Amino acid sequence: MKIIGAVLEGTGLPRPFAESRPITISELDLGEPGPTEILVQLEAAGICHSDLSVVDGNRVRPTPMLLGHEAAGRVVGMGTGVTDLQTGQRVVMSFLPRCEDCDNCAEDGRLPCTTGSKTNGEGVLLHGSAHLSREGERVFHHLGVSGFATHAVVDRASVVPVDDDVPADIAAVLGCAVLTGGGAVLNAARPKPEDSIMIVGLGGVGMAALITAVSQNVSRIVAVDTLEEKLEHARRLGANETYTPQQVLEQGIKAKYVIECAGNPKAFETAFAATAVGGTTITAGLPSPDARAQIPPMTITAEARTIVGSYLGSAVPSRDIPQYAQLWREGRLPVEELITTRIRLADINLAMDQLAEGKAVRQVIIFNSENDGPAVPIAEPCVS
Repeated sequence: MKIIGAVLEGTGLPRPFAESRPITISELDLGEPGPTEILVQLEAAGICHSDLSVVDGNRVRPTPMLLGHEAAGRVVGMGTGVTDLQTGQRVVMSFLPRCEDCDNCAEDGRLPCTTGSKTNGEGVLLHGSAHLSREGERVFHHLGVSGFATHAVVDRASVVPVDDDVPADIAAVLGCAVLTGGGAVLNAARPKPEDSIMIVGLGGVGMAALITAVSQNVSRIVAVDTLEEKLEHARRLGANETYTPQQVLEQGIKAKYVIECAGNPKAFETAFAATAVGGTTITAGLPSPDARAQIPPMTITAEARTIVGSYLGSAVPSRDIPQYAQLWREGRLPVEELITTRIRLADINLAMDQLAEGKAVRQVIIFNSENDGPAVPIAEPCVS
């Protein structure tokens, strides 16, 4: 079938991307789903630093590649081996499918699936299939999803069904920002109400970690970012204290659990410095592979510290996404407050600039025009 999607043609083009235009809106051919796969009509897709890191070349991926990994849509077709979904059902995409057979998959979300990680890097789906082409040329899949398009074929392991009361834009953000940031709180930190927790970096993942900590009634929540508007937003969402990184270091601000969500070596160094004696530094951000941070190793021993990596929130998506959906349903997890703007697919290059400049928490593509896809209900209000 013919689809419309946002294709990264190559990496390394200069910013602003709105001028250099590394991403083109193209007509592509999408093959039929295989036995373990489904066809999804996309309704909404969030724009994440994991997309930007491919555009700017920090994470090397094969191109041309149809981008997008944080998305939600409706099932419109299924392979012969998929028996537990129904046509018309809303599903949330998860960008790291789990094979459930490797040793890592037995670790309750703590470790990324070996097979899923390998196939993601190769630009194919979980079982090695590929379904995208343009004028006869292969186009690679992004993280098993390729959600910046009107339709996608994904493996059944890459989706989690949600009820229709969860709007499409909320459902999309659950699949990455909330799964990653919220999981860093619930799965990696596991704070008690009497504990203190600090979030360093208030993008989509950081803000998701913040509202998750609020939902757990953590008594002291500290938010850290370089931008005052994000600190103000954090205060509105329930942060007890807000600081710039410089203020944290100069004033010696500490917390038992400190979650780094910026994907930046300096942010990691700040998070480590702000971790209390006996506390835990959790890193959820994804820096460039060649980035390096400096920390004093003796402090880890002398202060009985722990450093934990949390990829995709140490999550089991099929377990965790319904939990976040229920917290949202109960009014305890205001995911709509993470959505800065709702945009068209055609605005994708400008959206990458906004993200790179730190001006957006979460921008969400809504597929609701003749060219972009079906009309879709959205959650209100959005943050402006």
